[in-house]
Amino acid sequence: MSKKACKGSGKQSSKNTKPGGESNNKPTTTGPVYVDPKTGNVIVKILAKPGAKTNGITDVSEEGVGCQIAAPPLDGEANTELIKYLSKLLDLRKSDISLDRGSKSRQKTIVLDKSGCAHSVEHLLSIFHREASTEN
Repeated sequence: MSKKACKGSGKQSSKNTKPGGESNNKPTTTGPVYVDPKTGNVIVKILAKPGAKTNGITDVSEEGVGCQIAAPPLDGEANTELIKYLSKLLDLRKSDISLDRGSKSRQKTIVLDKSGCAHSVEHLLSIFHREASTEN
């Protein structure tokens, strides 16, 4: 048999199925908090509002977690304050929280390292919702 004849020999591609035949589709990333399927880290979408009087969570929506930051958006001060605030709110070390995207934007992506963050997605959302309800 030639190599060309073997190419389409009817083998199933294991690209989207697990060995047991289950679907291996990626989890949806529509909400503001989700687990990255590649790394296992928790991703939080932040809608930053720098220059506020106090730090706080203003709202939680599908687009992201609204977060007011008591620092001006100059020289990364607001980003540093955001990391500091989230570490205190979520009881994590600052080294477990990193800014993945949006260093010069109001739409930011925060990564919570899986080794340091024991919170589930549901628990993080409940923390953000509770904090948002106490701010208003």
